[in-house]
Amino acid sequence: MRFELCYSCAAVLDAISGGVEDQSAIARDYRINRLIRAREVRLIGESGEQLGVVPFSEALALALEKDVDLVEVAATADPPVCRLLDYGKFRYEQSKKERESRKTHKNVGLREVRMRPRIDQHDIDFKSRTIKRFLSEGHKVKMSVLFRGREITHPELAMNLLRRVAESLQDQAKLEKAPSLEGRSMTMVLAPMAVKKPANAAGAEEKATEEKEQAGAKA
Repeated sequence: MRFELCYSCAAVLDAISGGVEDQSAIARDYRINRLIRAREVRLIGESGEQLGVVPFSEALALALEKDVDLVEVAATADPPVCRLLDYGKFRYEQSKKERESRKTHKNVGLREVRMRPRIDQHDIDFKSRTIKRFLSEGHKVKMSVLFRGREITHPELAMNLLRRVAESLQDQAKLEKAPSLEGRSMTMVLAPMAVKKPANAAGAEEKATEEKEQAGAKA
């Protein structure tokens, strides 16, 4: 579960019910235990149950009894909302969620490479190297063949050019958008091929990262 500092009654109710406001942001530092300054708090149990408004000293004593932390999850509420939880485990789990979120929400850009229908081989090779570099960086590439004058009456020139380049990159790219006319140009979009890590290597890397984060949470 994730809790943010609340700035409205709706947010406070969300914290009380165990709602999640923002899965994308990593857990910030909260006031915990004796760092909490309120005289009384609205207390939430480990399972999300409401324990009512109690003196701070009573809430802290209950946290010590259960061997967990008292965490202020809604500092601006009146009274502040606090929850009983294992703070180290809480931060570790949020760090793990953030890492998973980065894996599934990569910032993939779209780069464009422009050519002319009657481009020579030297320039084709240069453009192909540029496309390979963009693909290796994880970007999609929009290839545009620009027509001038009566060149547009020969779209097969652009089609053949795009096909040649795509075939030369078939080991590095996959076709995401087939060639099509857009005004006075013909465009095609290539996307980088997914590179799969060996299962044992990926698992070892994941395990090492988790162990490192767990050690940091306990520190």
